[in-house]
Amino acid sequence: MITNSINSQICTHESSLYSFAVKFTRNHEDASDLVQDTMLRAIRYAGMYKEGTNLRAWLYTIMKNTFINNYRMSEAKNKVVQTHEDLTSLHLLKSAPQNLAEDQFIGEDINKALKNISPVYSAPFNRYVEGFKYQEIAEEFHIPIGTVKTRIHIARQLLKKSLKIYNRGIDKYVEDFSGLEINN
Repeated sequence: MITNSINSQICTHESSLYSFAVKFTRNHEDASDLVQDTMLRAIRYAGMYKEGTNLRAWLYTIMKNTFINNYRMSEAKNKVVQTHEDLTSLHLLKSAPQNLAEDQFIGEDINKALKNISPVYSAPFNRYVEGFKYQEIAEEFHIPIGTVKTRIHIARQLLKKSLKIYNRGIDKYVEDFSGLEINN
């Protein structure tokens, strides 16, 4: 049976428990909550306290264990993986398997568009797409690196303009020709 004397003894340690709780939580509101939880547990389990032992140490142990348990529970809640996904059309598009026929049609359209671009622009662009570095392209065509960069940029802009039908994903195809063959 819980006696009033143990309850009053527990309550006398509230201020020192608060100071200890602030060190744990580093937040005054959380410290107040921790002290309250500690006091409730101490009163609930007062029957387990052995008379003549250090009450303050017993209360600090309860507080420490309460803090650790609360911390572990909050960490476990944070680790819960969301099981639903927002399945927008963009997500579905990214997860859909590649359609090789579609890639072939896009490649053909890009090749047609490249044929309509002046060789002054398309030749450096083709070399760049093939993996040549700006310096190598400049040496091959006997032009400055800045001119190479400008011609590649203009070729991209002309391709984007002539391939408006692909509006959204054209950057992906113009920038990354790694899987497509360019026929001149």
